[in-house]
Amino acid sequence: MRVGLFITCVNDTLYPRTGQAVVTLLERLGVEVGFPTEQSCCGQPQFNTGYRHETEPLVRRYATAFRDYDYIVAPSGSCAAMVRDNYPRIGAKAAAEGRGQELSEAAAAVVPRTYELTEFLTDVLKVTDVGAYYPHTVTYHPTCHGLRMLHLGDRPRALLDAVRGLDLVELPGAEECCGFGGTFAVKNAAVSAAMGADKARNITATGAEAVCTVDNSCQMHIGGTLARQGSTVRPVHIAEILASTEGHVW
Repeated sequence: MRVGLFITCVNDTLYPRTGQAVVTLLERLGVEVGFPTEQSCCGQPQFNTGYRHETEPLVRRYATAFRDYDYIVAPSGSCAAMVRDNYPRIGAKAAAEGRGQELSEAAAAVVPRTYELTEFLTDVLKVTDVGAYYPHTVTYHPTCHGLRMLHLGDRPRALLDAVRGLDLVELPGAEECCGFGGTFAVKNAAVSAAMGADKARNITATGAEAVCTVDNSCQMHIGGTLARQGSTVRPVHIAEILASTEGHVW
């Protein structure tokens, strides 16, 4: 099994340890991991801002970069949802405009092979206990794209429940958005900050040492808000928890 790691823009530029943790985790589980260097942005910022035509070259690039892999794994519900939900829409729109089937075919080639990390672990590898050890109290924030578009459900929680040493505590208002929303946070800064403040207060109230997400983008927004509130709760990506062992805690 050959897996292509789609590291995403936020992972690459701000949270490289998340990508390193994914490689550590997957290789521990016997997966051959590749990283095609020609990969780029999935196009979500452009598409969500209304620049559909400018997103099209990124659809082509994604399909080309990952053409030789059995599966494509992203440590991001947001970016995985962009590929799975919006690439087919982009292809259909191009075809409706009389520009042929190229984009639809590119989307069809990658959509069935693209997985968010926790989906890949539970649905493809069929594991929940990945041999992780993380001796901390953790609360879990289900990010919007994972919750509402990918329908991850209890997959992340099942993986966290199987981590030795981890005490998982419930987060009040867990299904409420943290307020990031990509370009939403830029266009609607005041609303975004208010939503983030509510989320951060709920996280702090759990008494957890760390808050876990499946998206570095939400982790960034939550982490910044927690820091401004003076909270000591540490934001962490689920990949870093699952990659941790008794010999090395990320």
